[in-house]
Amino acid sequence: MSLERQVTFWVVALAVLIAMLWLLSGILLPFVAGLGLAYLLTPVVDRLERYGINRLVGALLIVAVMVFAFVLLVLLVAPSLGGQLSSFIQKFPDYVTRLQSLISDPPWPWLKKLVGVGEGIGSDKTIADLVTQGTGWLTAFLRSLWSGGQTLVSLFALVVVTPVVAFYLVYDWHRMIRAADNCVPLHHRATVRQLAREIDAAIAGFVRGQTAVCLLLGSFYAVSLSLTGLNFGLLIGLVSGLITFIPYVGSMTGLVLATGVAVAQFWPEWTSIATVIGIFLVGQFVEGNVLSPKLVGESVGLHPVWLIFALLAFGALFGFVGLLLAVPLAATIGVLVRFALGRYRASTLYTGKRSSRRSSR
Repeated sequence: MSLERQVTFWVVALAVLIAMLWLLSGILLPFVAGLGLAYLLTPVVDRLERYGINRLVGALLIVAVMVFAFVLLVLLVAPSLGGQLSSFIQKFPDYVTRLQSLISDPPWPWLKKLVGVGEGIGSDKTIADLVTQGTGWLTAFLRSLWSGGQTLVSLFALVVVTPVVAFYLVYDWHRMIRAADNCVPLHHRATVRQLAREIDAAIAGFVRGQTAVCLLLGSFYAVSLSLTGLNFGLLIGLVSGLITFIPYVGSMTGLVLATGVAVAQFWPEWTSIATVIGIFLVGQFVEGNVLSPKLVGESVGLHPVWLIFALLAFGALFGFVGLLLAVPLAATIGVLVRFALGRYRASTLYTGKRSSRRSSR
């Protein structure tokens, strides 16, 4: 097959894939969630199989344990979390008003000069406009995700279908891999296998490692903030930990939210405010120097800017399903782009050198 026909084939295949994702976005969420869960659980089932446990039994056992743990977590945490979320939404305007008053009339002269209070620049209006714009952007973003989630499937379907999909995928995982491998043309099989190994390493290093990091940090933040007496500490801590997979955005979001609530709640008691800030500093130090190097590693190959762009782009295009697919697709695209660049740099188009046969003529 010529290069032009190969390029045409893969462009058409990519267009068909995007069209299918867009057309079937209403039913994809439980299947994508099940696929992600199966990808996380397959190594565990493989290890049980090496210990002599039948794969069917192992897959059923692991999925059942995950479902039981999820249900138990929901029963224990959801009531408190739901109450904090409802209270946070109700008190959010009051916190914004409290912070605006502190910023508009700061207690120190140097801070008044820094923010421009009393200099006729309309600082109150500027702060109000910024808060309004930021709240409007956040509301629009959450509304787009929620509308996408509403059109996908009901929560009942998600809870019921996802474990079933995960069980069958875990049980048939290696069979599906062999079937896909047998479809690859023989003269391209070595290259495709190498690319598949690189893609798997990138996805596994990030998804499996970052999942552990998010769970550990979320637990640390939630427990620590709750012990300080911070209002909505459980909610802010869990959200901060769960979005840690977004580079810098997760930690900064948690720090800003927690600091804002702490200032509005504890002011002028600096000890509690400094404690809240110190919790996030400790969390970021542990993540950057212990958790991420040990659990995620350095060979993931996902640049933070590229990852943030992929999350925003796929989230805007496909809603919540896009957010779930963003990381594996970003890792796949990154591997393929590096492979294409390597082939380009080895080609005569880049080097400008003709082959020996042509040069001898």
